[in-house]
Amino acid sequence: MRLTAALLAVAAATALASVAAAATGMPFEQVEFGEGEYRLRGVLFRPEGPGPFPAVVALHSCGGLNLSGNRIGTRYHDWGERLVKAGFVVLYPDSYASRGLSSQCTTRTSTVRNDRERVADADAALRWLQEQSWVVPERIALLGWSEGGISALWAVRPRARTAAKTPDAKPDFRSAVAFYPGCRRLGYTAWSARVPTLILIGRADDQSSASVCEQMVAGARGRSARISIVVYPGAYHDFDHPNRPVHMRTGYAFSVDGSGRVHTGTNPQARSDAVKRVPEFLSR
Repeated sequence: MRLTAALLAVAAATALASVAAAATGMPFEQVEFGEGEYRLRGVLFRPEGPGPFPAVVALHSCGGLNLSGNRIGTRYHDWGERLVKAGFVVLYPDSYASRGLSSQCTTRTSTVRNDRERVADADAALRWLQEQSWVVPERIALLGWSEGGISALWAVRPRARTAAKTPDAKPDFRSAVAFYPGCRRLGYTAWSARVPTLILIGRADDQSSASVCEQMVAGARGRSARISIVVYPGAYHDFDHPNRPVHMRTGYAFSVDGSGRVHTGTNPQARSDAVKRVPEFLSR
């Protein structure tokens, strides 16, 4: 299913169900938003009480949100719970399953592009959250992992906001955080950001190159909003996962050396820093 610009005019959501997340017991809601035939499903975590609360639009990786019954991916549930405890509403748009797709990690030419459809998804989620009485409309941040991190970086480019500058335009994203994004193509476009942006990546990451991201950030300084990058020694892709032993996967569409072999797994030191650093950055 292709999303068009019409998705940016977000209609009211329909809460489909409130279900218990089996991993820790924190409830989340499955929601639907969009306009006409162009609809997105998503998962919503929110603090108790009427709010209003700051919020985060969170973009999943190439593996998808992995929503099944009353469960979502462990990493996403962990971050949802942590950010709710820090006082944030968290909305995960389900970019793949909403279009009838599964994991795109082995697909080089996905129909859901990081610089188009997923940017539209992020903007649609922003607009919907801004319509909710329990959200502070000018305090909504953007967060993404891997492919979702790439999309977050595309979404906050100065050029990406041009079409939204109308007399009745609503507030922009307040800030953005990208976990281990692939920066090569963004670097070729002379990337910069219109809002404060933080990139977190491991030096040992063999799916996304830390050095390429460092070069991209260095090139953006002086012509961009505040941008920072943290590179964790010895950390691979998915270093913030709660409990994933480091192992190698094969057949990936993108890897630093082109072999399709990538390592993924938790790095306790990097994760410990990230789970503290990210809420602090989003709270500024």
